[in-house]
Amino acid sequence: MHKVYVSGFFFVFAESEVSSEGTSQTDRRLDDFEMAKRAAAEPLEDSVPVNSPASKKARIQDVPDEDLPPPPPPPEERTNGHATTGSTPDIASADKEEHDELEEADALDDEDEDNGQIRTLRQKEAMDGYQDLYLDSITRSALDFDFLRQCSITLSNQNVYACLVCGKYFSGRGTKTPAYFHALEIGHHVYINMETKKVYVLPEGYEVKSKSLDDIKFVVDPQFTPEEVKALDKERPPAWDLAGRKYYPGFVGLNNIKANDYVNVVAQALAHVTPLRNFMMLEDLSSRPQLPQQFSVLVRKLWNPKAFKNHVSPHELMQEVSLRSNKKYLLTSQADPIEFLNWFLNNLHLTLGGSKTKLHSSLIQNIFQGSLRIESQSITARADAGDRLLFEDAAIKSQTSPFMILTLDLPPAPLFQDDVEKNIIPQVPLTTVLQKYNGITAQERLNTRMRYRLLHPLPPYLIMHVKRFLPNKFLQSQRNPTIVTFSPRALDVSPYVEPNPQIHPPREPILYDLVANITYEGVKVRDDSVEGEAERKVWKCQVREGGEGGGWWEMQDLFVERVNAELLGSKESYVMVWERRKTSKGKQKERVR
Repeated sequence: MHKVYVSGFFFVFAESEVSSEGTSQTDRRLDDFEMAKRAAAEPLEDSVPVNSPASKKARIQDVPDEDLPPPPPPPEERTNGHATTGSTPDIASADKEEHDELEEADALDDEDEDNGQIRTLRQKEAMDGYQDLYLDSITRSALDFDFLRQCSITLSNQNVYACLVCGKYFSGRGTKTPAYFHALEIGHHVYINMETKKVYVLPEGYEVKSKSLDDIKFVVDPQFTPEEVKALDKERPPAWDLAGRKYYPGFVGLNNIKANDYVNVVAQALAHVTPLRNFMMLEDLSSRPQLPQQFSVLVRKLWNPKAFKNHVSPHELMQEVSLRSNKKYLLTSQADPIEFLNWFLNNLHLTLGGSKTKLHSSLIQNIFQGSLRIESQSITARADAGDRLLFEDAAIKSQTSPFMILTLDLPPAPLFQDDVEKNIIPQVPLTTVLQKYNGITAQERLNTRMRYRLLHPLPPYLIMHVKRFLPNKFLQSQRNPTIVTFSPRALDVSPYVEPNPQIHPPREPILYDLVANITYEGVKVRDDSVEGEAERKVWKCQVREGGEGGGWWEMQDLFVERVNAELLGSKESYVMVWERRKTSKGKQKERVR
């Protein structure tokens, strides 16, 4: 037992509390007592650099019957009750050292975040046995890759990923990106890069290389081989989507987002022009502007035999069209299909490297461009001696002009309906309205007489526009309801082409077959306006099926149905696309009746 007297107090300690390794537990308790007793007259930080007074020597009365341990070594120098190792302790320096360590740790964390990696979470590849982790959470029925590829949070179109669980778009896959936070907050872990078609698991960040994801990659960006493209014009079996609905590739509906049906019919018609379709499906357009790229994606999706759904949305193409046309053509307001077709072909021509002055400088002009001769003659008149009006024959001016669309003028509609049943709806044969281009029939434009004649060589595809809408003093436009009758096969255009024996034998027919037919239908809609009933424009597209059967399909937005070839001429045709027939010499030619 030991007794200690300090500052008027006695303390009793057991012998086991005395340590033989320098400072005893007794000394430490005394130091704590002194620290507690000292008045806080000044802050502890101010007394740090000053050494405390010499340590007090405790008076210890030894018990005579106990053996004392060997004397301890000299006590270490103390400062404010803490032992030092020969150097004066500095609390400020210790605090600074701790602060530096924290800053270094924060810097390492920031560096890891900037690099898009967290050492405890990010992985370069999946762990053994966990390569297919989270793949069972993919919901293919929720995936729709037709809409504009931009982040649903930031609206950024850079580095866009699609969540394969909910189908939403997010940008990036680093630790500070919307896709990363979506994986942590919602628990959706599988994402596909819409540009590279690589699949990643977040938040771990490793790439998934599984054959089970090939169908998703094909739907994102369908790819075809030349052999597969050649087989498109043959009879093909139907396909089925994820919901078990049957569809035929190439004859699927296009979604009418609001009022973009005028774009849908043009896209459907051009998607069945064989050389243009093959070019868009096989050519690498990654270095071209966005307009041909988006049209290429749309064409490939229309012909996709492995689609998840039996329709396609032209949302991406419409966004690019709206941007490039300075919002002239929008998905929220209707426009004239022939005006859009003319704009679209010209812009495709320019974006594919075509020239504004040189003819046949792009694929578009090689497919659709032809030339015609225009003769113009001024109409002059004078009065003779008897005050009679005499017309003088002025000089005829002739010029050659290129064209991609032939305009057909309809005869004026009768003011009163005929009592004969077959004449209730006015009709005119296609060969009659084509007389405009025989070089004989004259048309008057103000004080000028005009004649037109087609020239060789004719283009592989002829686009004809039936001019139905004319300006009116009282209405914005007046529609001519005259029906143009025709046969979809073997249209002979040789009577309207100026002979050229060097290019085509005289008196040999030049046959064209119908490929696509855009029709107009006016639907009366009752409203409370002054007019009483307004007419809503409905556009439909009729396209020919490949193969020997040559059946026809009619598409109005999402509605797709077969149609009889004999009924094609019973509707108000607006735009027709004809394909030149490849015939061999000596083969019996079929002519249009």
